[in-house]
Amino acid sequence: MTTDLLRLVIFDCDGTLVDSQHAIAHCMDHAFAEHGLDCPGLEKTRTIIGLSLPEAIAQLARPAMLETTLIEAVTNSYKSAFFTLRQSPDFFEPLFPGVLEVINTLDQRGWLSGVATGKARRGLDAVLDRNNLSKRFVTLQTCDNHPSKPHPSMLEAAMMETGVDPRCCAMIGDTTFDIEMGRAAGMLSIGVAWGYHDREKLQSAGAHAVIDHFDQLPAILDDLWKPAAETA
Repeated sequence: MTTDLLRLVIFDCDGTLVDSQHAIAHCMDHAFAEHGLDCPGLEKTRTIIGLSLPEAIAQLARPAMLETTLIEAVTNSYKSAFFTLRQSPDFFEPLFPGVLEVINTLDQRGWLSGVATGKARRGLDAVLDRNNLSKRFVTLQTCDNHPSKPHPSMLEAAMMETGVDPRCCAMIGDTTFDIEMGRAAGMLSIGVAWGYHDREKLQSAGAHAVIDHFDQLPAILDDLWKPAAETA
């Protein structure tokens, strides 16, 4: 199979594949409180989901400017809190409706699938294992080895791993960080309206389309793929 026949769809995780906002907000509040900082709460935390932890914590602390050592300490407290939460027998990060069906459909249509997320690899592996998705993605890119979104490093690595041209790729995400990252990498960027940034923000960030339900994705990819394929 030649490179120009390969197509790759890359999913964000939190807010796109799984609904993890409450767990993230709980652990973020715990981490901030542990260091005597004001807890950001759910609504504020939703705005930074998708960024790498240090960048997210720095943004949540504004207008205060935290020392690098304090950002590192809060980051470690968050990781510890999430690890502990994950061990709870009733811990659950549910998949959004339609995820499995759409991945199956895209696979049948010849799309490769990958993930690019602000989660650490340990957290991503836990989510995929719990939902029997570990073997469904050909590339997994996390914040462990890359700059924070919207830097395109994760997408560039995914394309290098799979040998797919950016004109044959699509980034699917729920935040402006995902859309901006996809645009910076030269690929289609499709927003999802069920996540943590609203439709207007996704459109303003340059989304080629915004979908309301997962089952709309295959048709949207088909529509957008045609002009992309003509120039590939």
